[in-house]
Amino acid sequence: MNPESVLRAAYTAFNARDVDAALALMTADVDWPNAWEGGRVAGHDAVRDYWTRQWREIDPHVEPLAFEPRGPDENAVEVHQLVRALDGTTLADGHVTHVYRLRDGLIARMDVES
Repeated sequence: MNPESVLRAAYTAFNARDVDAALALMTADVDWPNAWEGGRVAGHDAVRDYWTRQWREIDPHVEPLAFEPRGPDENAVEVHQLVRALDGTTLADGHVTHVYRLRDGLIARMDVES
């Protein structure tokens, strides 16, 4: 798969709460931002734990809008991010940029740009 296809599939899996499908698109040592609580997490188990905790508290939906290659292994994705409380109240609604580094066709790192 090309980088855009990998990233689109990752967003689809995240929005469907399909952790296994999302993790299958990541390196075993993936470096991921903990944008909700702060800091970073590393590896499949840590990402699974982070997302599972997050989804028990909030309902995020992230829709990719534009893809921009920044180099052979780096891609930026402008996204519309809608975060709701579990009761449906909107907590955040806006655009952010996610920057991915891929290794061997898999997501190795993600950063959030404001």
